[in-house]
Amino acid sequence: MNVAASTIVGSRHFLFRIRFQLLGGLTFAIFAPAIIRIVFNPEFIYSANLQVTVAAAVIAHLVGFLSYRRIGNFPGVAAASYILPTFALSYGAVFLTIFFFRFEYSRFQAAASFTQSTLWYFGLSLLTRRLDPYRLVVIPGGDVERLKTLPGVHWFWIKSTSTIIERASGVVVDLRADLGAEWERYIADRALSGTPVYHVKQVSESLTGRVEIEHLSENTLGSLNPNQAYLKIKQAVDWVSALVLIFVLSPVLALIALLIRLDSDGPALFRQQRMGYRGKICTVYKFRSMRQHSGAGSDKERAITRRDDDRITRVGRFLRKSRIDELPQVINILRGEMSWIGPRPEAVVLSQWYEAELPFYRYRHILGQA
Repeated sequence: MNVAASTIVGSRHFLFRIRFQLLGGLTFAIFAPAIIRIVFNPEFIYSANLQVTVAAAVIAHLVGFLSYRRIGNFPGVAAASYILPTFALSYGAVFLTIFFFRFEYSRFQAAASFTQSTLWYFGLSLLTRRLDPYRLVVIPGGDVERLKTLPGVHWFWIKSTSTIIERASGVVVDLRADLGAEWERYIADRALSGTPVYHVKQVSESLTGRVEIEHLSENTLGSLNPNQAYLKIKQAVDWVSALVLIFVLSPVLALIALLIRLDSDGPALFRQQRMGYRGKICTVYKFRSMRQHSGAGSDKERAITRRDDDRITRVGRFLRKSRIDELPQVINILRGEMSWIGPRPEAVVLSQWYEAELPFYRYRHILGQA
């Protein structure tokens, strides 16, 4: 007997549409500024300078958008924090290529396009996160009940293979459970339709930010060491993009430093000893977001930022929320102590505490720049 499939359709705001996001970004960051310049100087439309800059900016914007979308597709990933490094890499690579081939282009318009691209997608990220949480379909069976306690996701708990959730971000299933032939066909159909299928352990770790370590096999340590050729290429890309970023954003960085000094006493930069790649201790730089010499207690207590921490300054609250306070870490990237993507170096006192409390915590340093 054929059973008609029931479909649950979740209506989505137009801000979630890829077409709107991409066309809006291209218009806001590239086409609108170019049109404004042409309005004030109509002859500028025939300038090779403008044509090269616009074409290069479109390519860089498309690469940055596709990379950002790919990173943000996995549940629990703080996609907004990847916007700046992703677009810095794409714009840096494209315009460095143009620079080496000695094509004429507008540095001002290139920098404006990069800045407006990051602002556009950062604003969209904040708006869409408020409008609609992540949508995941849960297949019954196995160890999926623990997902009920995880916030920040709109869970669809289905009971029948005849139910199809449209516009879902993915399907979650315990792949170790004995699901039966009907559910296996359902999962295969969802995968063939282009919907990502996640193992429950992946989603749980991604949403909580905690890796569930069950055991270390004899091959685990070898598998944790990244390919050395990959590391060398990645370090080169990190260094070039950091150099471009610090050059392009130097006026903005100087303005932020001035605002910090005007808001509270103390230096604009905060320095802290942290344990990073392969357990090496380095000095990490951030924009200062807390008052100087504030807070009592042990070194460990001072290193931990509490919810609604009264030590945070007015400017610092915005810098932390937008992740702008981490921009000075380009210095650490240029020095080879950090990477754009990977585990952040942890304060030495906290790293030592975690090593004593958490099994295998020290092995995270193997991936410090992966």
